Amino acid sequence: MAIAASGQLNLDEAPSWGSRSVDCFEKLEQIGEGTYGQVYMAKEIRTGEVVALKKIRMDNEREGFPITAIREIKILKKLQHENVIQLKEIVTSPGPEKDEQGRPDGNKYKGSIYMVFEYMDHDLTGLSDRPGMRFTVPQIKCYMRQLLTGLHYCHVNQVLHRDIKGSNLLIDNDGNLKLADFGLARSFSSDHNGNLTNRVITLWYRPPELLLGATKYGPAVDMWSVGCIFAELLHGKPILPGKNEPEQLTKIFELCGTPDEINWPGVTKIPWYNNFKPSRPMKRRVREVFKHFDRHALELLERMLTLDPSQRISAKDALDAEYFWNDPLPCDPKSLPKYESSHEFQTKKKGQATSDSMRRWRSDRKLAASNSTTPASLPILAKPGGQATPYRFGAGAGPLQPIHNHPSKMAAGARSHHYGKPQGRVGTLPHRRKP
Repeated sequence: MAIAASGQLNLDEAPSWGSRSVDCFEKLEQIGEGTYGQVYMAKEIRTGEVVALKKIRMDNEREGFPITAIREIKILKKLQHENVIQLKEIVTSPGPEKDEQGRPDGNKYKGSIYMVFEYMDHDLTGLSDRPGMRFTVPQIKCYMRQLLTGLHYCHVNQVLHRDIKGSNLLIDNDGNLKLADFGLARSFSSDHNGNLTNRVITLWYRPPELLLGATKYGPAVDMWSVGCIFAELLHGKPILPGKNEPEQLTKIFELCGTPDEINWPGVTKIPWYNNFKPSRPMKRRVREVFKHFDRHALELLERMLTLDPSQRISAKDALDAEYFWNDPLPCDPKSLPKYESSHEFQTKKKGQATSDSMRRWRSDRKLAASNSTTPASLPILAKPGGQATPYRFGAGAGPLQPIHNHPSKMAAGARSHHYGKPQGRVGTLPHRRKP
């Protein structure tokens, strides 16, 4: 299928979609899970191609096929871009399925439906959560430029993503980043007059206009999320980790200042403004909190985290920001190190396994201590992580089993291989030349 140029939609449809069975694929490993269903790493049996299978959850549907899946399929069939995940086909299962433990999957319908995507080795959250991981500035610029390029393409084609976060930004071992999970995406009108739900975007990345109840909005909501991702990459952790909506707004106001008719004309008319307006005025502290960022990064972040959505920078203008045109320049994606596969789901699972190991180790240690009457020397017992500690048992106590949890070896940091400055147009996006 040919890739459409920026500003054009690819309307060609593969006639074979839905005609193949999921039995054409061998599931290898679960790599994701959410309200939508599960995602599996799988291999096509005939060709050996590795893909991602996204199972569409049907057990809670009373009125047929989920509307979120319909929207996602419709939008992804139109959007064809190197920084947007490719939906390859739809496959079905002919009858009831079982989960990994061999139990029925709970689907009251006869079969299941899967979306088949190109496989990506990582998501940004899973990659950044690797122990000791710290991205270099050229690497951050490389990822940010690709994120903005893909998002600009979506906005040009009047599509809002509405769930930009690290786990929805997929990365392969060639350093390519792609926008994924378009389950909350919607087409929008250029005049922004249509009413849309404000119950979108994961809380930590949700912009203030949605938290205040706005239902008329546009691409600026995605750009706030990009600003949160940008600061998170540079800062090393999420910058606005609220526990609920009121706390999220408080954190935003503490960082970006109190909204008023001066810095955000019309804010007082947003439905929930009076419910959530701060009891005391707060000054904007973005430059103070992130004073360790370089000047160009700080300037770009300020424009992304602008309270007034009408003044927030667009993806197109962000790509032309000084940040991407000053040393160190964005590195070539292919120069980035290759890492062991890491998705947020897998990272959390490994973290939970490590926590369970630690709990078992502590429990065994307490048990050994409580049974200790006439202490006798014990062999060295390995702590999780490989650290060795001597223990003693009481008489008659059985042996404790050592627990080994060796962290996987990581690749070294990214090399400082840079692109030369682009000349004129880069890809499908307008760029300016710098002296």
